[in-house]
Amino acid sequence: MRRMQVLGKPMRTIRPLTDEGAVEIIDQTALPHAFRLLRLCSLDDALRAIVDMQVRGAPLIGVTAAYGLAMALAERADDAHLHAAHAALAATRPTAVNLHWALRRVYQRVHGLAPAARAAAAWREAAAIAEEDVEQCRRIGEHGLRLLRACCPPARRWRLMTHCNAGWLATVDHGTALAPIYAAFAEGIEVHVWVSETRPRNQGLLTAWELGQQGIAHTLIADNAAGLLLARGEVDAVIVGADRIAANGDVANKIGTYLKALAAAAAQVPFYVAAPRSTIDFSCPDGAAIPLEERSGDELRWLHGRTGADTVGCLRQIDASVPVANPAFDVTPAACVSTLISERGCCPATRAGLLTLYPEEAHV
Repeated sequence: MRRMQVLGKPMRTIRPLTDEGAVEIIDQTALPHAFRLLRLCSLDDALRAIVDMQVRGAPLIGVTAAYGLAMALAERADDAHLHAAHAALAATRPTAVNLHWALRRVYQRVHGLAPAARAAAAWREAAAIAEEDVEQCRRIGEHGLRLLRACCPPARRWRLMTHCNAGWLATVDHGTALAPIYAAFAEGIEVHVWVSETRPRNQGLLTAWELGQQGIAHTLIADNAAGLLLARGEVDAVIVGADRIAANGDVANKIGTYLKALAAAAAQVPFYVAAPRSTIDFSCPDGAAIPLEERSGDELRWLHGRTGADTVGCLRQIDASVPVANPAFDVTPAACVSTLISERGCCPATRAGLLTLYPEEAHV
């Protein structure tokens, strides 16, 4: 697969500026209305980028956190600051296990070193995590493409559905759920993608934006339209990403994923989940043990978009006095997942299935 393109130029979602001890990211809060790059130069910058969702997607959050810890150690590298920075980053997004996996890797790499050596070692480890993410997503694309070939008719356009954003913007490059779609497109296969808007933060708009950048046919739909399209037979397969996969195959992903899995099962349409090893939590027995983030009700009270020809702003749609619940994630039971796709291949959504791909985790 070729690297992802923005305005016709190859680009990754996060770029290290090693000589400056900083990283450059795409500000995803500006999309799709504007394309803006941001420079993160400190721990506080990294914390803000994760909490405010300037970076999104479990793999990219993990990479950003790894660089955030490296930047923290460049500020101060004693044990107290290492522990405080680790704890602050770990508290930003509780559901995305990639965050904790990446922080643990960097912490284990540096905690036994002398303080003077920690920042450089942390930076190297963060860079390694980023490069591994690119390769893992490329492999997910290859394995997922083989799976899609088996379920999609060869004689006509493939009709696929996704939810939230599990594409290039959610990783360093290629994406997870969108990686097989990009792989198919690169081989000349005609593809159309149904893209759910994914209220309230509208991550589907980011998916539509990046698919448009690559020239892939797509249609944005209201979240509640998915069941109708599935029932009408207008979808060959649903493919989504994940923020955490429990050891038994239960999947935590953006709110609304479970409803699509139920609708896909009723319509007898395959429901696939694509994620790298860093998303699989073998220490978590099942979905009931996954912490599910609850975000501010203001995300429902306010709409973000264009308010004029050249103005991007917010519009209140309900009064502040209206009670709002805003769970950010739900859990799709393993029984609703047709197949899991990882960088090592495809497997059933069961502990036994996961262990065929990761036998080294049998002791957990």
